Amino acid sequence: MTTKKEHIISTTAELIHSKGYENTKLSDILHSADIGKGQFYHYFSTKKDLGIAVVDQFVRTWEQNLIVAILKSDKPSVEKLNEMLDWAVSYHEKSASFRGCPFGNLALEMSEHDETFRAKVNDLFEKWINSLAEVLKDFVGEDKARQHAQAVVAQIEGGILLMKNFQDLTILQNIVENIRTQYVKH
Repeated sequence: MTTKKEHIISTTAELIHSKGYENTKLSDILHSADIGKGQFYHYFSTKKDLGIAVVDQFVRTWEQNLIVAILKSDKPSVEKLNEMLDWAVSYHEKSASFRGCPFGNLALEMSEHDETFRAKVNDLFEKWINSLAEVLKDFVGEDKARQHAQAVVAQIEGGILLMKNFQDLTILQNIVENIRTQYVKH
């Protein structure tokens, strides 16, 4: 059973993912979560506090589903890479919308304006890159693994950005297949 605080965070996460942080107004949050201002301020001092809680929830979910369950699993590197690429596509297929990556969206929107948001988003990207670099060592060697991991994450995030802009999942699928072709022998 979710608590009222968890409900507010989850509801706000959906709003921020679809509208962005700045475009999500307190009135949107109150309406979507079906709460009053008193309840909001009981759990959060400011909208920023709630926004940070949302980012923390996104981070926990991605760390568990992407980093721990896939990239740090005991599976062979080729399976980890394939699962990560499949996960990137299925994440957007499941949502049945083209809202983009929650971290990419926040990085674009907030990195220049708020150091707390920037640092939290950066931390997740660093964990993803570092975990992927461990996987890519088997493909490109230790000395180039981080460089390749940065390039793969950039390609995926760029593919998501184009997918969002064109409203076409095929773009992300094509990017993923290009990455797969580069590392996985068919």
